[in-house]
Amino acid sequence: MVMLILLGLLVFFAVLGVPLAFAIGASCVTYISANVPNFMSMVPQRVWNGVFSELMIAMPLFMLAGELMNTGGITKRIINFCLQILRPFHGGLGEVNIVASMIFGGISGSSVADTSALGSILIPAMEDLGYPKDASAGITVASSTMGMIIPPSTPMIVYSMISGASVGALFMAGAVPGILIGLTQLILVFWISHKKRWHPARTPFNGKEFAHDILAGIPALLMPIFIIVCVSFGICTASESAGVAVLYAMLVGFFLYRELTWKDVWEALKKTFISSSSIMIIIGFTTIFTWVLTMLQVPQTVADFFVGLNMPYWGIALVFDVMILLVGCFIDVSPAILLLTPIMLPVMESYGFSALQFGAMMITGLAIGLVTPPVGMCLNACNKINRMPIVDIFKGALPYLSCNVLVLIAISIWRPLTTWLPSILGYSL
Repeated sequence: MVMLILLGLLVFFAVLGVPLAFAIGASCVTYISANVPNFMSMVPQRVWNGVFSELMIAMPLFMLAGELMNTGGITKRIINFCLQILRPFHGGLGEVNIVASMIFGGISGSSVADTSALGSILIPAMEDLGYPKDASAGITVASSTMGMIIPPSTPMIVYSMISGASVGALFMAGAVPGILIGLTQLILVFWISHKKRWHPARTPFNGKEFAHDILAGIPALLMPIFIIVCVSFGICTASESAGVAVLYAMLVGFFLYRELTWKDVWEALKKTFISSSSIMIIIGFTTIFTWVLTMLQVPQTVADFFVGLNMPYWGIALVFDVMILLVGCFIDVSPAILLLTPIMLPVMESYGFSALQFGAMMITGLAIGLVTPPVGMCLNACNKINRMPIVDIFKGALPYLSCNVLVLIAISIWRPLTTWLPSILGYSL
């Protein structure tokens, strides 16, 4: 009953138009002041403790590195590199879009940044070469979901703060699902585009241009490799690797490609400040929400309920998948992770799921939510590029999102897809 009152307050404030972070905080403060007023003095301390973490340094730095590499000319080099290595596929920009998203996801850690950066270049180019407008947008937003799954991943850093799981292990847990999504989308895009004759004519091979684009793209490829190796093998922490990533992005942008300016750096800092600060506010207020849930023993109650159902392993996995897909339609990624992890992680662990597998399942499922109405942050980012209604963009993306759903079910039922890579690198499961 108390839990229903707390959730009712949250919904009430959200309906009034209060931003989600403050709706969470207001509902908790209202409940505490009415039931345990002596605890009110602890609220500011809990908010501060929620954001006072070394991992919080990594999140804005990875965002800043992605912004700098986008404005510093990295995005163009990634696309040109992909065009060259995908020449056997007649230069199909659908395939280029997906491979570029896989590489860019290893730089920015953000699906929305992926949509904005690659979509602004590739969507007009795909339309010029004969791809339908909805297919161009659909492939772009569907492939961008890999941005928050392939390491580094900003949502995984947020999940690590709540679950206590290693950031390096989480990065590795997301690597295989992210790559599988990319491979299955590549196969589907090639099949559909070949069937509908979307492939443009093959251009004559130019050895000089090929060598130039490959060499120019190598610096862009080194960044995700460096981050993954450093964090996974314990060479440096996630925060330290993020700091090096920012320095690397500035050096490449200023001195190698010579496209980055101090004005671009200032704009990147402003965008990063706005994006990261909003997430930090949500994390701070969600800490109070989690604290209240713990006091009410909600995680234990929910766990006891599900355990009492005596569902099989695969049954609880599919139930959670459906739940996370529904939640992703209405709540953005970071708030969903912060709200659901304290409640559902104990439940899933009681069924034998590890924190790594649960985290990979949650983030893979929530990534799909970025491309589903009505919230769909990637849909909104794409709408700003081509001005298509978000429902039409979603319809264009729907065939390719089936690959995401297939991989989500696979990692939910077959544990090694998320635990094999961390285990061989020595991480405890």
